[in-house]
Amino acid sequence: MKAVILAGGLGTRILEESHLKPKPMIEIGGKPMLWHIMKVFSHHGVNEFIICVGYKGYLIKEFFSNYFLHMSDVTFDMRNNRMEVHERHAEPWRVTLVDTGADTLTGGRLKRVREYLEPGKPFCFTYGDGVADIDIAAEIAFHRAHGRLATVAAVQPPGRYGALVRQGDAVTAFMEKPQGDGGWINGGFFVLQPDVIDLIDGDGCSWEVEPMQALAAQQQLMAYEHAGFWQPMDTLREKNLLEDMWQSGTAPWKLWP
Repeated sequence: MKAVILAGGLGTRILEESHLKPKPMIEIGGKPMLWHIMKVFSHHGVNEFIICVGYKGYLIKEFFSNYFLHMSDVTFDMRNNRMEVHERHAEPWRVTLVDTGADTLTGGRLKRVREYLEPGKPFCFTYGDGVADIDIAAEIAFHRAHGRLATVAAVQPPGRYGALVRQGDAVTAFMEKPQGDGGWINGGFFVLQPDVIDLIDGDGCSWEVEPMQALAAQQQLMAYEHAGFWQPMDTLREKNLLEDMWQSGTAPWKLWP
């Protein structure tokens, strides 16, 4: 199973950091958001990734080009111009980085990596700016069982603001960021058949508009309900929220040892 991750957008709502680097390279606990997402997939046995790069994509390429070295113990023998690697701590990942353009929309980026997918075999697809404690293996099993073209993880986002419980003018309780209105939304974790790419016109196509609407109209889109933790990183406030969770040791998406 391969996972396609979108990592080419600018991230205009978090320009405090994204003006320097691609949004998926913004760090949580000293590691890029992209790394956290890949660790979630890897925990469930998905270790082959296709990364759609665009804006400042060279930074993502540099990260992976040096990743093995950074994750290992190493001796540099300057006298003899040699490098000796002692302990290797890198994950068993195979990572393909594809330049999908600076201004390409989400559907267009997926269309551009079609040649790296295996015909007829399902693949995972997600955005590079959100984490969850989602059971990827269970979603894949759900997708295989229903036999449709597409599966989307449905999530219930938390409320953005604290809620007042009132009796008349009196406040009787306060709930900090309670669950939202009960509606299910697109959680951004998909399992797809390659045929869905036929619904994408080109670079100017958003995956969330025409393709998903067409799949729904054709009854080819199924929802896998994820009732656990889910958090995008659209703003600096949300980045800081995730950082606080990581530093406190309470990050729900850290499923690995």
